[in-house]
Amino acid sequence: MSAMGSVIVAYSGGVDSALLAVVAHHVLGDRALAVTAVSPALASRDLSDAEQVAADFGINHRVIRTAELAREGYVANSPQRCYFCKTELYDQLAAVAGEGFDWIVNGANTDDLGDYRPGMTAAAEHNVRSPMVEAQMDKAQVREAARWLGVPLWDKPAQPCLSSRIPYGTPVTIESLQRIEAAEDALRELGLREVRARHHDRLCRVEVGEHELEFAFERRAEIVRRLKALGYLWVSLDLSGLRSGSLNDILRTTGTPGQP
Repeated sequence: MSAMGSVIVAYSGGVDSALLAVVAHHVLGDRALAVTAVSPALASRDLSDAEQVAADFGINHRVIRTAELAREGYVANSPQRCYFCKTELYDQLAAVAGEGFDWIVNGANTDDLGDYRPGMTAAAEHNVRSPMVEAQMDKAQVREAARWLGVPLWDKPAQPCLSSRIPYGTPVTIESLQRIEAAEDALRELGLREVRARHHDRLCRVEVGEHELEFAFERRAEIVRRLKALGYLWVSLDLSGLRSGSLNDILRTTGTPGQP
């Protein structure tokens, strides 16, 4: 990090980018700026986490607004959706970097290299670096480093953007994003920790961590009541449990489309 001189950290409020922001601040001081991009696809709780960690560690932090919902390729929600999202993000971070920062960095780790992630293409096109990939750190090592440094998010479950709950081909709308966020907030209020509210129009398919399946099943009546109150007509509990990137399953059976 010290060899980079100065950096913009793409800071989402998850453990990966939080660790990166803390280390960048420790090594570079005011030559590091953590930037959080706010849009309807970012859960309010993640923004709060980002702001809290920045305040606790004295990190130089800025909040900007991105407009991925103005990009047709993003709203159409093809398998390349993340490419358009990250292109919007890195376009804006590049403008901030023009204030005198040498590099844009993200919190990708080596575990992120195994799944279908078109956002990495956008990162490469914008010359964005991934220090933890360069250091050959996987997710477990990221969490251990964050715990050792006292980052309170060290054991926070992964929280990809809310749009990742919508199946490919179903347009992304502000209304659906708001309903997904409300559904996941309701599920967490019941005591569930690792959770996704997969949005299938009038059906909400709930994924929870395998160790929480029994807990969720015991509270199924309350889960149904709360999610139906949000406008869902049907509620299901996925017996396979939570799988990060489970909506990519369709790509594994039909073949991954080419890059944009």
